[in-house]
Amino acid sequence: MNWLRSVLHMGWMLLTVIPWGTALLLLSLVVRGPRLWWFAVAWMRVVIWGTRVILGISTRVQGMENLPDGRLSPAVLLVKHQSTLETLLLPTLMPHPLAFVFKRELLRIPFFGWSMARLDMVHIDRASRAQALRAVTDQGRALLARGVWVIIFPEGTRMPRGEQGTYQSAGARLAVDCGALVIPIAVASGRCWPRRGFIKYPGVVDIVIGPRMDSTGRDPKELMREAQAWIEAEMRRIDAPAYP
Repeated sequence: MNWLRSVLHMGWMLLTVIPWGTALLLLSLVVRGPRLWWFAVAWMRVVIWGTRVILGISTRVQGMENLPDGRLSPAVLLVKHQSTLETLLLPTLMPHPLAFVFKRELLRIPFFGWSMARLDMVHIDRASRAQALRAVTDQGRALLARGVWVIIFPEGTRMPRGEQGTYQSAGARLAVDCGALVIPIAVASGRCWPRRGFIKYPGVVDIVIGPRMDSTGRDPKELMREAQAWIEAEMRRIDAPAYP
């Protein structure tokens, strides 16, 4: 049954992304910025609806009150990354447009990647660390100034459930450079949507938005260690069976 549900959900994503992606590409010829972003988020809401109805995956969100107030309040979101689910889910929860920091190779994905290329995102070449850091700093600063929140997966890739990767400090460095708040977010999606597995499983995915961390005058590495400690401790609370 889970295999059949997964096939149907994949079909649902393909069925919706082609017309939506085509419409976004055409719309981007005359519309850019927040209006184009919210058009993309509307598709993500459709996918999340299918995730709930077809796959039986529901979400439980805590800590929305920790998000910054104000239209131009700058924030850098540092998020635990276990699956594709959080990349689709988090934009539907946030009151601000988001700019993901992601590897440039994703732009090659038909319709989905092409659409991302038309949105305000930070595309990085992971083969060149120095160039990637400059892209995060330069593009991130401009986006934060426009009220777009930058979202970064500090481990750099999806991690298997119950494992911890190496946290990179680029997100904390951007926050310190721009005086932006750091918002750590723990996401336990791996138990329902495995990192590489095709088959998804019904259940509840917990998302916990952590306390605001002031970046003023902070050392980026120290700030990242603080965010990492909170995220990993929270992961062990919301998904204890994964951490024996």
